[in-house]
Amino acid sequence: MALQLRSGGNDDEVIASINTTPLVDVMLVLLIVFLITIPMVTQTVPLSLPKEVNLPRQTQPQNIEISVDREGRVYWNAQLLADHAALVERLKLEGVKNPQPEVQVRGDEKTRYEVVGRVIHACQRAGIAKVGFVIEPPPKS
Repeated sequence: MALQLRSGGNDDEVIASINTTPLVDVMLVLLIVFLITIPMVTQTVPLSLPKEVNLPRQTQPQNIEISVDREGRVYWNAQLLADHAALVERLKLEGVKNPQPEVQVRGDEKTRYEVVGRVIHACQRAGIAKVGFVIEPPPKS
């Protein structure tokens, strides 16, 4: 900043203008420093993240489709099951087969997560290795 006084004459006026050139110089230097140091500061772990691939499901006769409606009722290939124990018993019978069938879980979007979690837990208890979720892709816009 500079303060200039006019000399000469009867006028002793103070001109209070700010010299912004040094301020702009400092800001440009700081900007350059930040632009150089930011890439060095942001360190990430090199990972190979999974790519999103939407493959159409292959319906095979040995696949098992378990559906859960919004009231929490469980269906085995569109056939209503009596209770959770019936689901576990049927899954245990399928779990000992070689090769194992794939279980495809279809859950209504309004159903409680607890019911779908029980189905997954039953698959785990029965030793089912392949469990997949059937979803509806979002509309293309």
